[in-house]
Amino acid sequence: MTDKRYLCIHGHFYQPPRENAWLETIEPQDSAAPYHDWNARVTAECYEPNTAARILDGDGRIVRLVNNYSRMSFNFGPTLLKWLEESEPAVYADILDADARSADRFGGHGSAMAQAFNHQILPLANDRDRRTQILWGLRDFEHRFARAAEGMWLPETAVNNPTLEDLAAAGVAFTILAPHQARRSRRIGETEWADHNLHPVDTTRPYRVNLASGRSIVVFFYDGATSRAVAFEGILQQGEQFAERLVGALGEGEGPRLEHIATDGETYGHHHRRGEMALAYALDHVESEKLAELVNYGLYLERFPADHEAEIVENTSWSCVHGIERWRTDCGCNSGRPGWNQAWRAPLLAALDWLRDSVEQPFEVAAAELFRDPWEARDSYIDVILDREPGNVSSYLQRFGCEFGEGFDVVRALSLMELQRNAMLMYTSCGWFFDDISGIETVQVIQYAGRVVQLARDVLGLDLEREFSSRLAEARSNVPEQGDGRQVYERHVKGSMVDLRGVAAHFAINSLFEPEAANGARRTVYPFREEILERELVESGTMKMLLGRSRLISAVTTEEADVTYGILHFGDHNVSAGVRNYQGVEAYAAMAHDLREAFTRADYPQIVRLQERHFGERTYSLRSLFRDEQRHVLTKVIANTMQSIGESYREIYLQNQPLMHSLEQFAFPLPAGLRVAAETVLHNDAVTELEQPLPDFGEVERLVNEASQWGVRLDASEQFRFAYEVALERMAIALERTPDDLQLLESLRLASEISGRAEHELDRWQVQKAYYAVAHSSVYALAEARASRGDREADEWLLHFRALGDWLTVVLPSNGE
Repeated sequence: MTDKRYLCIHGHFYQPPRENAWLETIEPQDSAAPYHDWNARVTAECYEPNTAARILDGDGRIVRLVNNYSRMSFNFGPTLLKWLEESEPAVYADILDADARSADRFGGHGSAMAQAFNHQILPLANDRDRRTQILWGLRDFEHRFARAAEGMWLPETAVNNPTLEDLAAAGVAFTILAPHQARRSRRIGETEWADHNLHPVDTTRPYRVNLASGRSIVVFFYDGATSRAVAFEGILQQGEQFAERLVGALGEGEGPRLEHIATDGETYGHHHRRGEMALAYALDHVESEKLAELVNYGLYLERFPADHEAEIVENTSWSCVHGIERWRTDCGCNSGRPGWNQAWRAPLLAALDWLRDSVEQPFEVAAAELFRDPWEARDSYIDVILDREPGNVSSYLQRFGCEFGEGFDVVRALSLMELQRNAMLMYTSCGWFFDDISGIETVQVIQYAGRVVQLARDVLGLDLEREFSSRLAEARSNVPEQGDGRQVYERHVKGSMVDLRGVAAHFAINSLFEPEAANGARRTVYPFREEILERELVESGTMKMLLGRSRLISAVTTEEADVTYGILHFGDHNVSAGVRNYQGVEAYAAMAHDLREAFTRADYPQIVRLQERHFGERTYSLRSLFRDEQRHVLTKVIANTMQSIGESYREIYLQNQPLMHSLEQFAFPLPAGLRVAAETVLHNDAVTELEQPLPDFGEVERLVNEASQWGVRLDASEQFRFAYEVALERMAIALERTPDDLQLLESLRLASEISGRAEHELDRWQVQKAYYAVAHSSVYALAEARASRGDREADEWLLHFRALGDWLTVVLPSNGE
């Protein structure tokens, strides 16, 4: 029977695109603290742990680390993969490697599936957007995984027959749907249909869906009950329980039977802590005990082509019982905020549809002057998104542009394509999934719409903002302070808009707080490059004035600007800056002369008036800095204040230690003021020590114990735990590079000992991972061989290494392993 029982677990790994629409980077997201943003947090909790998931023995010791991706089926959203490639290259490489290894395991079929590009609900897309979303997703996949995709994940499994037609036309062999999306089915060749309104579909086999065009595509309907149990019912708390549920779902029956489930990939580690370990154990247990054969969809389909056919229930999805209404109406599906409604969904969608339709024909007319076929050029623009190097951009324009060469308007051509890219990004499904129009996911899609509004004005000469904003006003927020969509746009989107003059202001203001940049220097921030053409810094006490001229270039559209600026820094966070396009040598010289003369006289009100005369009424301030740099600058601005506060607390703590000891002897509760002083001093000292390249964990232990004496647990602080885990990660990297460093081994042992005693768990996974790699490398084997021949240095190293392994609970390999 075992040769007829098969298991496949699919994980849909995805985060909505979070990049600022103008900066092409993710700005700080405080709700993800202590991480910089939600992508970083979910990577630490899920994407990375699944590359080396721990399998434990009966004593709770680590016996193996496995890459879960190589033994399951999975898809990653293209926009998430782009972020991983740039921000977490090691994790990204492990994901690509897992697909290659899965192809070796599963008969040449890689486990990775493609996904429609930016998670748009395809049945709600117009025909052009639906086609482009699929083509971009496939091209992105091929670029990254170096092979064609066999299957494609549909965002929210939202489906209709036109979507399946487009998948089949693009060469996609199969997709995955929820069981309730099956309308009826039958064995191929038979005439009688099984109605799945009356009887559930058999999820243990694939189904061919025949399409009106004459094409067909295979659909796997996943096991809904087991998938829900994994996502919501806690069966990941124990790997054994998970494995039993999977095998039990196979049941008995004639012929091959496939048990397969599908959930958000974030279930394994982010939604359920240590979920990746339950997944690793379950897969290992099923395989080692021969309870079923692990497969992926491609391998199973090769062995057992679909012998049944099915029809789908159109306009349905896996996460809305009302079909696809969650992304267009107040259907009742939400995250559970009592008293809230989602009546804002319909007017938001209507506003975006109006915006898309308003730019479509003007785009087509303008693009026809530059491209032989504007829509074909859009379908292939993914090649530019994946590689913005000038040579690749030129190649793209040569292929699709009309008479590309000298005089061709590259900026206009690329700006038109960027307008279309953002006009699709604004339909990312997460904008409608959650509870309010003021949520970060919805603000994100409105931000993409804001970029469309800006590009439509700059490239097409269309002023759409007033009407668009008016339509947004029909979308009412559940949060009284947020008002409606127009207010959300004004409050959260317009302030994020930048042009090249704003970028110049950022560079110039930021340079006031950085080491002086020389004329001719080149700097880069996000997709923008600056070349400093002229720069003059004048100082008087705490006052500074910066005059200059720079050339700015956008790597996205290749747009350039030659700008001049004059900035007055009053000290601390008070900055006033003026920026304008370069008006020529005489105008620049006059501006510099006037401002320099006023600064020499210390006539600061006159400088402000001169700024307005030379640069216009629009001024820039510290608020004009991009948020990461803004926080970096503000940290510098308040450094002296924070140091003074810290010194005051330290003085209070040191002066009152004798009193605190006396109170302790009398069992007298420590007054809150003294406790705060102790906690502040000891916490800051511990975090400072942890941030050293090689922390002294003996000192950290002393500080932890001293804090405990005053009833303070440093490990209760999220900042302390984060600093501790970052220090461990830093040392884990050092361990793999220099495993023979005895001091490092001893520091790691002490660090692990401290974390083992912590009341709030400190994650040692990074060190365990590095230790496991060294233990299974030639380094450990050679040390054992040398020690057996009487080498005292090798013997001492083994003593320290094994002691560390005891604290890390990692089982060392036996001879010959």
